[in-house]
Parts: sequence; structure tokens; C-alpha cells
Amino acid sequence: MKLNQVIENTITKAGTIRPLKIVIAPAGFKESLSTHDVADAIEAGFREVWSDVPMVKLPIPDGGEGFTLAMVGATSGEVEYIDVTGPLGEIVRAPLGFLGGAGIRTAVIEMAAAAGLSLIPRTHRNPLLTTTFGVGELILAALDRGAKKILIGCGDSGTSDAGTGMICALGARLLDKDRVDIEPGAQGLLFLNEIDLSNLDQRLSKVVVEAVCNTTNVLCGENGVARVYGPQKGASAADVEVMSKGLVRYAKLAQPFVIADIFGITHDLATMPGGGASGGLGASLVAILKCHLRSRFDVVFDYVPLDDALDGASFVITGEGSIDFQTPLGKVPAEVARRAIKYNVPCIGLAGMLGKGYLDVNAMGLGAVFSIIDRPRSLDSAIEDAKRLIAESATQIAKLIELCLNMPIHPVSKD
Repeated sequence: MKLNQVIENTITKAGTIRPLKIVIAPAGFKESLSTHDVADAIEAGFREVWSDVPMVKLPIPDGGEGFTLAMVGATSGEVEYIDVTGPLGEIVRAPLGFLGGAGIRTAVIEMAAAAGLSLIPRTHRNPLLTTTFGVGELILAALDRGAKKILIGCGDSGTSDAGTGMICALGARLLDKDRVDIEPGAQGLLFLNEIDLSNLDQRLSKVVVEAVCNTTNVLCGENGVARVYGPQKGASAADVEVMSKGLVRYAKLAQPFVIADIFGITHDLATMPGGGASGGLGASLVAILKCHLRSRFDVVFDYVPLDDALDGASFVITGEGSIDFQTPLGKVPAEVARRAIKYNVPCIGLAGMLGKGYLDVNAMGLGAVFSIIDRPRSLDSAIEDAKRLIAESATQIAKLIELCLNMPIHPVSKD
């Protein structure tokens, strides 16, 4: 859709201007601002131009950073913070939430709070060594507090250990050929010879576990998580090869634990959709915890009423840290744009960076995209200044739309 369709969406059949209705539905800017922070900054920028225009803010969690707080907030639930093991073995404070409302007691956690990339200083990023042990500790805490269902947000991971740290926290043992525990992290998987589940916490068999993830990610192969996401987590080319071999080994040894799904299909752990979520966490969730992998948007929009907000909207603005070739592959801006098309609502994207392939997003519903960067600057500088840059960019977008709305509108001649 074209940006100037905003004009058409604000003209009634009588030819008068109706009030704008703006929907603000961004993801978070990774390692910088949460979904709520980004939505607040966009609103603040728009308010510089439109002080009285109705604006509906719907921060969209994608399973990564901010997922727990967003889901708790959407359901008027409760949250507490507990100490767990971080990706480098340090202690971190992580949120453990419980959804509000009727129904079974449902815990909600995000793996990023215990094993996320943002927890790892750039100088210490090495996915061969990082662990998901703290994710397992969050699950234990949920069980201790009476959870009957556990909703796990997968995203923004700083790990590639296939969730083996998580299952070790839950009582599993990963043994080498001498029946000695392997070292944590992806590197240790090269020496894995046996997965011992005899001491796995028995309470897991009595709870429903669902993971909210990008179901396009697979564990192994040319499109496996080591090759696609390893470099973003600090892996060298040599590291990627080591991780790939370790993940193949884990997939082979964990495959016997995979049970058939509701259709009677036993998936290949190495290539099943979603098995590569969060550095392979999805594989262990399926094989060991008998988890149901769900598309994050199938879950999120059970609680976040985006479709209701889009009905009658003049336009919607979304965004994420980088809009690029990965955006159409299950990212928030792509999903917002897809839903906006159904309601004939123009969609605008705002990003920290416009990366390789960003022009392609216009064809899938993001009518116009803008970067917040105002001048050449370092990544650290952009992150530090992101809130102001988002607000200022939103103000300029609002001014552009205001210019369009104030332009004389002439009917197109049919001659």
C-alpha cells in the first residue's frame, strides 16, 4: 500500500475529513529498548504534531526480550524476579510471570531473560561456551509455584547449546564415552555420547509446556541455526563448523526421545520446523520436555487485540531494530503488515537500521520504511540515544502525513 492512502482512509463518503486513528504496534529494538519503550517513544513523537489524535498502543512481544512483562501486562497477571544462572555462568535477575484471568495456573517465562544475547558483553560473546542452564532454573521455579502450564518465549538468545543447559538444570545428564558430564555449551556437544534422563524432574510429565517461537528455524543443515545465527552471537567461521557438528550429534542422540505428534508423525529433530528456535532450544523442548511449538503470533494475538485495533484505523506504524531480508521471515513488522492488509490499512515501518534486502519489504505490505539514524554514528551511540531518535523520527513521519493531508485533493481525470 502507498503512504498517501492515509488520505483516502480519512475521507468520508461525504467528502469531509474524519479524525485520524493511529495504531502503534512495534517490536522491541534488540539490546536497546523494550516493546513498551519503543511504543512510548513513537507516541511521544506523534504527539508533537497530533496532541489530540486517538492512538492505540499495542507493543507486540515476539517471544524475546520483554515477552514475560508484555504477556503479564496484557492479562493483568503477576510477576516476580528470581536469581538464575546467566549465559556465562553469572547470576542474573529474571522475571517469572503468571498470566491473569481464569483457567489453569499458567507461568510465562522468556529464555532471553536467562540466556539472552543482551546479557553477554560484546567482548565475551562466544556461543561455543554459553549455556541455557538458567532457563531450566526458571522452569523449576514455575513448577515450585504450582504452574500447571508453562509458556516459554523463545527469541533473542545468546546461546547455541540446543537447550542442553536447560535440561541439565531439570535433572538430565549429558555424558561422554567415559560417562563423565560434558562441558556446558555447544562445544561440549562434540563429545556427547549419552543422554541420561533418569533423574529428570518428574513434575514435567504433569504440566503442559508450550513454546512461542519462530517456527521457520531448523536445527541443522545449511539453514541451521549455527550458520544463520551463529555469527550474530559472536561465532567465527571455525566456530560455526564446530557448533554445526555438535548440533548434528545432539540431534542424533536426542532423536529416540521424540514422540509422535497429534497427527502420528515423528519429526526429524534435525530438520523439524522450530527445532532451531533460540539456538536449538526448541529441539530439547520437543524431545525432552514433550513441548508443543507454536508460532509466536498464534499465541501473542490471543492476548494482544491487534485485529480489533486495525479495524477503522487510518494507518499503523510498526518497527524493530533492523528491517532487512530477515523481516519477512516471521518478524513482527511483517506480521503487522500482513494483518494490516486485511483491513486495508497502510503500514509504516521504523527501524534502527535498514539492512540488506530492506527494499523487498515494500512488496509484502510495509508501504514505507524509515531509519531513525540521524547521522553517521557508532552502534553504541545509536543504542544509547535510541529513544530520542525514535521520537524525532516519528515526529517527522507525522509531519509528512500532515503535509499529505493538507494537500489539495483532485479527482483523477478519466479522459
